[in-house]
Amino acid sequence: MGTLYLVSCSKKKRAVPLPAADLYAASTRFLLSRRYVEALNGRWCILSAKHGVLTPDQVIEPYDQTLNSMTAHERRQWASEVLVALEPHLAGVQHVRFLAGKTYYGLLLEPLRNLGLMIETPLAHMRQGEQLAFLKRETEKACRQR
Repeated sequence: MGTLYLVSCSKKKRAVPLPAADLYAASTRFLLSRRYVEALNGRWCILSAKHGVLTPDQVIEPYDQTLNSMTAHERRQWASEVLVALEPHLAGVQHVRFLAGKTYYGLLLEPLRNLGLMIETPLAHMRQGEQLAFLKRETEKACRQR
């Protein structure tokens, strides 16, 4: 149970209500992140600009909202709500691994570290193509290790 993966939502979405894991699958980065976590049999949640924290099986409708269009105050409010929503998902967790951009994890790092959690942001400082290559490579590695 040691690691919880947090994957950011994506701007690209399917056009009909679906479980969150499928709604965001229109995005290559989201799809590769999902495959990576699933290859590891990892526990994961999705960070949504509109909904906060989603489980992969939670059915939602398509929406058009992003943290990039929020004010700093709105992003701080979002982060506070996300921290509360994450609490039940953190039982037995020692590591949180973000597969997300800084906009999604930036305000969450310090509060999660203050809970004694080890935080990883493997995609930080990578350009989009590098992120996709990393996710593909790590998924292949996880599949070989099974």
